[in-house]
Order: sequence, then structure tokens, then C-alpha cells
Amino acid sequence: MARSDFRFFHRKRVRFAEVDAQAVVFFARYLEYTDIAITEYWRALGMIGDGPLTGEGSLEFHVAKATVDYKAPMLLDEEIDIGVRCSRIGRSSMTFDFEFHGKDREDLRATAQSIQVHVAEVRGAPSPVPDRIVALFEGYEGRRLREEKAA
Repeated sequence: MARSDFRFFHRKRVRFAEVDAQAVVFFARYLEYTDIAITEYWRALGMIGDGPLTGEGSLEFHVAKATVDYKAPMLLDEEIDIGVRCSRIGRSSMTFDFEFHGKDREDLRATAQSIQVHVAEVRGAPSPVPDRIVALFEGYEGRRLREEKAA
């Protein structure tokens, strides 16, 4: 995917606590970084604060699947740009893509993907993604995200 496919980026500096003995980011931290970046993405969309994730009658999403494809290491004290985009909305799930870039705009270090499922309550079964949330994400991303329902 091209960097230009991402409208949102969050800059993160690699801290000492996040690296191994060779000063390389520990592999499990990539998922932590996706969590940090998606929180900032949601904030940019107005989902946090008085928004639908934390306001009255808030929505609940659970991570159903997360993958990381490592390309090149990220090192201690580097500034990393993490791109986030919603790439698909199904009946009850949303797919988010991530890219990790170094200082050079095309210096791709890793890609990741997270599938999150909307649930009716914390321990509930999957529930349809509300139309207002679909409209919010499609408006922000500037393209259709919801899959067509099978006939």
C-alpha cells in the first residue's frame, strides 16, 4: 500500500523500555503501537471524549484478530510515523490497516492489521456496526467502506 493511502499518522518515539538488548523494538511492542495509534485515530474522528467510544451509551469493540508483518527493525530513540486507516466495515466488524515508517517517508518498517468486532456489551455477542459509525468513518476516509450485503 502507498503511504498516500493513509490520511492519518501518529508520530511515536521509541523509548528505552520498548527495546531489547540490541536496541531493537521488541516484537510484541508493535501491537502496543497499533493500540496507541488507533486511539489517536479515533480521537481525530471524534470517537473519544463525548464521542461514541467513551460518551453516554458508549460502543464496545473487541480485537478479534491482529497481525504484524515485519520489514526492517525500529531502533531506540527513532521517531516512527504510524499510519492508520479503516479499510473495511462488515456487518459487525471493522478492519484497520497500519504502516510503520521511519524518518524517510517511504522507509516502511512494518505493516499490521487489526479486525475489531462491535459487541452489544462487554461480554456480549457480535452486534451490527451502527450506521452512524459507518457514516463517520466513510466521511473521514472519503470512500465507501461497508461491504455490500449478499443477496
